Amino acid sequence: MQEHLIIDCMRIPYLVLLILLSSEALAQLYKSSGGEIRFFSEAPLEDIEATSTEAGSIFDSGTGDIVFSIPMSSFQFDKSLMQSHFNDQYVESDKYPKSKFKGNIKGFDRSKDGKQNVSCAGELTIHGVIQNVSADGTILFKNGKVEIESVFNLTVEDFDIEIPKLLWQNIAEVVEVTVSLEYKEL
Repeated sequence: MQEHLIIDCMRIPYLVLLILLSSEALAQLYKSSGGEIRFFSEAPLEDIEATSTEAGSIFDSGTGDIVFSIPMSSFQFDKSLMQSHFNDQYVESDKYPKSKFKGNIKGFDRSKDGKQNVSCAGELTIHGVIQNVSADGTILFKNGKVEIESVFNLTVEDFDIEIPKLLWQNIAEVVEVTVSLEYKEL
């Protein structure tokens, strides 16, 4: 009887490992290391646009979970003065060096190649402030790669980014954000 119990106890780790491996096989992890994030602000006196190509992201097509991080100082502007003001006065990139998103994408079928409409919801952290955000977008599965795109609006005030009253005509209160991420299998 004890021999039977010892043999059964020895099988438990193998069963646990088998279960973990089989559930892991259902999940497909993808990594993006050069994703592009762009923001555009239309204001009466001057439009402001900046792009970062340093977004890093992980996407789990089994669960729909997605995370990404962007170094705030990586945003490039046409005018160096705008870039300096953005980093020093508005997002305070020395104090808050990254923006982060953690969320979930819904509405896709990973077994189908081609572009699909999806929705995403989660927590976005900018300037040390966490806000719940949701957006629609597209996801494309093709040849072992994944592409995710979305365009949505953010209100600057929601992230405690103060715009001096003297500059209200230079900087819009609502900023359009474009996300374009290309993934490869991990």
